[in-house]
Amino acid sequence: MKLPVAVVGARGRLGAVACEVVAGAADFELVARLNSKDPLEPSLRASGALLVFECTRAGLGYDHARRILDLGLRPVVGTSGVSPEETRALDEHARALHLGGIVVPNFSLGMWLLQRAALEAARHMQSCEILELHHADKPDAPSGTALDTAEQLRADGRTVPIHSVRLPGLYAHQLVIFGAAGESYTLRHDMHGPAAFGPGILAALRHAASAVGVARGLDAALRAR
Repeated sequence: MKLPVAVVGARGRLGAVACEVVAGAADFELVARLNSKDPLEPSLRASGALLVFECTRAGLGYDHARRILDLGLRPVVGTSGVSPEETRALDEHARALHLGGIVVPNFSLGMWLLQRAALEAARHMQSCEILELHHADKPDAPSGTALDTAEQLRADGRTVPIHSVRLPGLYAHQLVIFGAAGESYTLRHDMHGPAAFGPGILAALRHAASAVGVARGLDAALRAR
């Protein structure tokens, strides 16, 4: 049986990819493509969706996820700007409703691997900085991915500066640069198109379909594979 999925923000860069990926998956059915002009609650009720992929405008992710949970549905949030504190609030709310979901700052498997490598490097090298580079049309700076990477690296109290570049000709790139006496160590991820998000989108949806509570990041979805 295919699980019905609605995509909120279907006309955006990430939303268009999500629609294509869901429509081509054997275990999901794309039942609604919603945009900013569609009223959220009535449209989701009419769609018959059980899972909602939310990828609208930065800053709306928390409010939309809470409203999705209140409808008895399971959110997968790809919108930038959902803080760790907001994720914890969503987790508490979802558990009270016996529901689940996930907030994912970046759906790229390569970025997930970079963050895992960065956490290992941070055990041995104290000083690091993040350089993130994106296309000129990206509205938020620093990127949600860079903020998420820094948040993970700051868990032990270190300072992690972030530097942002917005230029034509770029797509999505991130470097984490570690420095120590006499040496440096650089981790770099380059994304050249939104197709890189496909496997992560499917993993997040499959996690949300049976989760209890709202997780943060692809780790919860990928470590169980």
